[in-house]
Amino acid sequence: MSPNLKAFLDMLAVSEIGKSLMAVSDDGYNVIVGSTPDSPILFHDYSQHPRLHQPTMNSDAAGRYQFMGRYWEHYRDQLHLPDFGHTSQDRWAIQLIRECRALEFIEQGRIPEAVHACRSRWASLPGAGYGQPEHKLGDLLAAYEEAGGVVA
Repeated sequence: MSPNLKAFLDMLAVSEIGKSLMAVSDDGYNVIVGSTPDSPILFHDYSQHPRLHQPTMNSDAAGRYQFMGRYWEHYRDQLHLPDFGHTSQDRWAIQLIRECRALEFIEQGRIPEAVHACRSRWASLPGAGYGQPEHKLGDLLAAYEEAGGVVA
């Protein structure tokens, strides 16, 4: 995995769950939607998507990239994922990036374009329009660069 792609994945995790929550979990890989650093909701069985519906959020998003359970079987089968572990979550996120046609942007360091292209997949990205809090591009670029990514 290239340094830029790794940094983009780290940026997505910061965007979706935040550094503080990553610090009190398994680097975010076991986080359930609705978690806070003071009150984390974590799962410990990585055999499959946990599908723990949180009524207050009306969601079952889970993992480092906050994947919805309804998509688990599709991506598990498409990507031949053995489980919902770290590598599987990363591969799933990369597939979503690929579907958004953003891999080339990332490799070229064109991160604003990559973020824009991926906004339909992650509600925390600017312009996503899901009615959830969205991060500012400048904050995401800072997280990306802090993770070792290079902006063109």
